[in-house]
Amino acid sequence: MQSKQEKIASFDANGVGVANNQFFGLPFTYEESQLVLFSVPWEVTVSYRAGTAKGPDAMLKASTQIDLYDNDNPNGWHNGIFTIKSSPTLKRRNTELRKIAGTYIKALEQGKDMSLSGIPEKINEACATMVDQVYQQSKQILADGKIPALVGGDHSTPLGLMKALAEHHGGFGILQIDAHADLRDAYEGFTYSHASIMFNALAIDNMKKLVQVGIRDLCDAELQLIDNSDRRVVTYFNHEIKRAAYHGMTWGDICSRIVEELPKKVYVSFDIDGLLQTFCPNTGTPVPGGLEFEQAVYLLNAIVESGRTIIGFDLVEVAPGEDEWDAIVGARMLYKMCNIALKGNA
Repeated sequence: MQSKQEKIASFDANGVGVANNQFFGLPFTYEESQLVLFSVPWEVTVSYRAGTAKGPDAMLKASTQIDLYDNDNPNGWHNGIFTIKSSPTLKRRNTELRKIAGTYIKALEQGKDMSLSGIPEKINEACATMVDQVYQQSKQILADGKIPALVGGDHSTPLGLMKALAEHHGGFGILQIDAHADLRDAYEGFTYSHASIMFNALAIDNMKKLVQVGIRDLCDAELQLIDNSDRRVVTYFNHEIKRAAYHGMTWGDICSRIVEELPKKVYVSFDIDGLLQTFCPNTGTPVPGGLEFEQAVYLLNAIVESGRTIIGFDLVEVAPGEDEWDAIVGARMLYKMCNIALKGNA
């Protein structure tokens, strides 16, 4: 049995990526790894285009094509990154419930009265079970002294992880990169809707600050919540970021302002539609505008360079289309997030 150091010495980082059911084809065991990835292929409440439940497997497949050298953390993979296999039961349950929820949402869009259908209650119960499963898994990863990172699935999936982090770390803040505010109260009747993840996160006592970046799609109620939050929610709208740049402010200066809003411990919630649609053409609810890939990476680096620590993260809403582009972008952003988080926890 090789030791971790022997594995690092013998692993061919210049060779062909091995499809070993581990992200990036890495050779480490759970015990040897500082960061643990786990997938949640769940999109029951998605309200427009489906496909995000296929994202984790598509990114896993694409990840072996990534060269392991990373200019932001050249030997970051030496710390160990382990992949927990996703649950077949969760996948099957998602498929069953997505059909039911999809029919319900379509009926709502047609103006039908579904108040007595019982469907929201059924979906909410199942989603609550998913949230608890994620919570329990995250709690164990944290107890083992590792950095937890969730690969979605839709944006409803990381709530259990956020709850576990709040218990383990105490006060922390969330950096949300997203096109949408996700501050709706039980959108379409679903308590755990993908559009309600940050509304639900605000109910976590130890979640001290929510800083949103790239937001360009929200409703009146969400804006009122932001305005009435006494700066517990700080939103950097996409149009404001662009206008500041047009008037000469550098992205570095903007990032400094964003990071200063965050507490010392930071959880990053990254919805891929926070990027320009060029990078995520098949995501569920695309919105014009957004960040360049390198802009997002610069912001993540700014967090750890400020002395703050990334205590966990998620990457959600990657939906593979007919080609592999979305999965390739998602896998590369995932690798960047792993290395940047590891750099800040060195």
